[in-house]
Amino acid sequence: MRLSLLTTPLLLGLLAACSEGGGAAAPQSPKKAAPPVLVQVASVEKQPLRRSLNAVGSLESNESVTIAAEVAGRVSRIGFAEGQPVARGTVLIELDDILNRAELAQAQANLALAERNDRRAGEIAQRGLIAASERDSVAAALAVNRAAVQMAQAKLAKMRILAPIAGVAGLRTVAVGDYVSPGQALVNLEAMNPMKLDFRLPESALPLLAPGQKLQAEVDAYPGERFAGEVYAIDPRIADSSRSIAVRARLENAGGRLKPGLFARVQLETSVREDALVVPEQAVFPQGEQLFVYVIADAKAELRTVKVGQREPGRAEITEGLKAGEQVAVAGLQKLSPGASVQLQAGAEPPSSGGDAAH
Repeated sequence: MRLSLLTTPLLLGLLAACSEGGGAAAPQSPKKAAPPVLVQVASVEKQPLRRSLNAVGSLESNESVTIAAEVAGRVSRIGFAEGQPVARGTVLIELDDILNRAELAQAQANLALAERNDRRAGEIAQRGLIAASERDSVAAALAVNRAAVQMAQAKLAKMRILAPIAGVAGLRTVAVGDYVSPGQALVNLEAMNPMKLDFRLPESALPLLAPGQKLQAEVDAYPGERFAGEVYAIDPRIADSSRSIAVRARLENAGGRLKPGLFARVQLETSVREDALVVPEQAVFPQGEQLFVYVIADAKAELRTVKVGQREPGRAEITEGLKAGEQVAVAGLQKLSPGASVQLQAGAEPPSSGGDAAH
């Protein structure tokens, strides 16, 4: 027991000496500040922004006519070249008209006789030597023969098939010597300048549509080339099966390069906003269900929520969250955090795609 009382003060003294001497904690070095993040920026700009709708459609001739025979007959002459333009009124096909000419000659002879009989009957009637009923019969015979001549002339005219419109002749289905029947299709005739473009849009687009709207069309036959057009008609009825609305536009085709039946991809311009706020598309990135950009001000990064309207290749419309003239980061976004110090990359243009943007 005496040993315990002696050793306890000794141990306490040793512990105190250690705490005052070499057992003290070493001083800590100051923490280094994080280096600034190298970024590229772009300004929020006011630019014209065109709102557009996309669709697919088909090209059609402005006027398309299937030329058919109205009467039976044998083809005696073909007056056009396949695939070549023809003027309105051109004789496309002639049928053998020998019998029709003979019928016309007979009708004209009968008419001449009826006219002479009518003159004689008139002279006799003036002298009161002919009954009124007989005079009426002679006059009726004259009218019948006149009608017969007109009918024979009409039949003869139908042996010559004329182009009802100016256009390009298609491929004929008959040759000289063929016998054709009434209603038989002989050749198609296409008026191809301008061209019609038919396409459909969902019924939700109806409030955005109006005649006169501009559009651009692309066809596989001419990759990368766009053809300008204008809407001129909107179907007043919504399709029951697809709940879509048919739209028809005109495309200029002076060179005849566009052909009926071509498949077309359509971009229809519905409105233009002259002062839309626009940023490069790669500046916008999602987090959860919201969209954000990094605004760069006073060499600091500020994370800001934005609302995006229309998107176009390479740019996005900002409807809420930014002001014109502010700068947003477009490259280096994956290294940024709210409040981070930034350094602008000198002499570098903003990239054209969002490869550095966080997604």
